Amino acid sequence: MFEKRINIFVGHYGSGKSEIAVNAAFGIKENRENVVLADMDIVNPFFRSLDAKNWLESRGIRVLAPLFANTNVDVPALVPEISVALRSPDKNVILDVGGDDDGARVLGRYYNDIEKDAYDMHFVINRARPLTGGVEETLQYLEEIQAASRLRVTRLISNTHYLDQTSPGDVQYGLELTRQVSEKTGIPVEFVCVMESMEHLAEGLDVPLFVLKKNIRLPF
Repeated sequence: MFEKRINIFVGHYGSGKSEIAVNAAFGIKENRENVVLADMDIVNPFFRSLDAKNWLESRGIRVLAPLFANTNVDVPALVPEISVALRSPDKNVILDVGGDDDGARVLGRYYNDIEKDAYDMHFVINRARPLTGGVEETLQYLEEIQAASRLRVTRLISNTHYLDQTSPGDVQYGLELTRQVSEKTGIPVEFVCVMESMEHLAEGLDVPLFVLKKNIRLPF
């Protein structure tokens, strides 16, 4: 899991991509040094990996974020250290990318910094969110992200949930869509996500399970 040096997480607003990115950073840190998480979401001010900055940095994970992030400045600027990290072969980089094609276009600025065999781009599918509830709209959304970023999605993550109201049927329902997208695109299903203490919701599924710890809180 997360074998490449660069791991990019994309998905719709509220898909859970930031929570997954933070958990991935902690998982990678268990086996590797020089872990850097870049919060590249300059579009959406909520559900951001920056919210877990103190916890990440206490574990030795460097956090890069847009200048003026979490302030009242409308358009924060990305920091140049992201390019440096992406180009450094000794850095293990996680990118948490904004949740639409505008956010993916920001990622596209770093196209020349990303070695083509050194990255995986993980597309998080939450069937409970708008624009990813059906096959065709999810495929369109995926294509828009690829076009804007100029990078290819290489892994699919199923993360359909309704917070503490999630049922086993909801998890299965989300996985069905993710598998349909996989069949259409040839992109493999990487794993299904559930929150810690909710592992029973994914019992009997024949795909790997990624258990998430809650690290990001709403700012209200």
